[in-house]
Amino acid sequence: MTKGVKILIIIVAALFIGSVIWVILSYRTPDSTYVEIVQNNKVLYTIDLSKEKDRTFRIESNDGGWNEIKIENGKISISDADCPDHTCVKTGVLRSETMPIVCLPHKLVIRYAEKEQS
Repeated sequence: MTKGVKILIIIVAALFIGSVIWVILSYRTPDSTYVEIVQNNKVLYTIDLSKEKDRTFRIESNDGGWNEIKIENGKISISDADCPDHTCVKTGVLRSETMPIVCLPHKLVIRYAEKEQS
């Protein structure tokens, strides 16, 4: 086995191990039931999903755009938006601490939080 083949095997193995670690970490079940809804780096809402009733509400952005937030069965998602690509809607429910729901056009982020902020 040549030196080039050994290096290639090491690189492929490292990429595989890194991918497995990333998948495990990205789909880790969150410890917290608190979520933050952040727009323009300002926390708009901190919500405890374990205590929140099912509801839908709209968040307006400064440019006149909007995102419709849906809380159902202790899960949160963006159910509709007027942004052009709807990536935030296609993301589905918030599942992981490491992968927030993001709407770039409206600078909106939904992420898990450590605990309720006062």
